[in-house]
Amino acid sequence: QVQLVESGGGLVQTGGSLRLSCAASGSIFSINVMAWFRQAPGKQRDLVANITAGGFATYADSVKGRFTISIDSDNNTVDLQMNDLEPDDTAVYYCNAEGVVADGAHYGIPYWGKGTLVTVSS
Repeated sequence: QVQLVESGGGLVQTGGSLRLSCAASGSIFSINVMAWFRQAPGKQRDLVANITAGGFATYADSVKGRFTISIDSDNNTVDLQMNDLEPDDTAVYYCNAEGVVADGAHYGIPYWGKGTLVTVSS
């Protein structure tokens, strides 16, 4: 059974930094893409950034230049370094994995963590 567990959320002031981490566990052979999404209260869940196993990353326009995603494909972890945080970054951040090759996993099904709350105070 593949599980994703996020850590690193919390409360920070405007302009501050946080680093989120996500670890995928299970009998995993490989993960094609890992990503971070976020969902603010009353809003839909949106992509923040994603990264391929080879390290190719893409970002939402709203976080370009402030956030950096990184992956450790050997250990199936993905981090999100968030700098210069703004109140609009307040949300629950979810880790996502797609293209998972693992015992008992369905390749076409995305896997999600339970989320970690990031609150940016003004």
